[in-house]
Amino acid sequence: MSKEKVLIIEDDKDIREGVRILLESENYRVQEAENGRQGLELLDQETDLVILDIMMPGISGLRTCEEIRKVSNVPVLFLTAKAQESDKLIGLMAGGDDYLPKPFSYAELLGRVKALLRRYNIYMGRVKPEDEKKDSWLESRGLKVHQKFNQVFVRGKETDLSELEYRILLLMMEYPGKIFSAQNLYESVWEEPYFYSCNSTIMVHIRKLRVKIEEDPKEPKYIKTVWGKGYKFDTDYE
Repeated sequence: MSKEKVLIIEDDKDIREGVRILLESENYRVQEAENGRQGLELLDQETDLVILDIMMPGISGLRTCEEIRKVSNVPVLFLTAKAQESDKLIGLMAGGDDYLPKPFSYAELLGRVKALLRRYNIYMGRVKPEDEKKDSWLESRGLKVHQKFNQVFVRGKETDLSELEYRILLLMMEYPGKIFSAQNLYESVWEEPYFYSCNSTIMVHIRKLRVKIEEDPKEPKYIKTVWGKGYKFDTDYE
């Protein structure tokens, strides 16, 4: 899976670092800029999304967005301490695509990022809307998983998974009934060489995934442990 690239332009180091850690944990590539001019220098054709603070010293976020729009249609998500409707309108008129007032939750930020990237991928022709309506979903007993984007529904309710949790689930649903050893899972999902110490990493992610998708994580009906062998996505549950 290709990693989408996000550019964060934010003068607050703590916010910038927190957003970077969050996005990297979701497998995005991240670049950081502490002001508008530096951000414009880092912007390139590989940039898929810009997260942009409005209130910055020097060139403002609004002016930065206007400059971005001269060269790119990349989606821009504004971050700002202002929350009035008039400020939101000004940001959107400057070329922004969405607006998130501070303080914000990381879950809300991640939801906005995923939605903007999904729309941008359709706009760029990477994914056709009609393809999303057919052939892009895997479904099993109340579990529905998109094959191209991290979008998961459990018994009709959308559920947020980390990128690694999503990739584990997608891989196992693509091969229902197949037993995946710890090494299979780690090398396929993490795309790194497997070491025995990786077992605990896999166990933690499987446990977190079960909490999010199973009615009873202690008695899972989707992801079963096959003792001594690994894990499988169960197709025999009634």
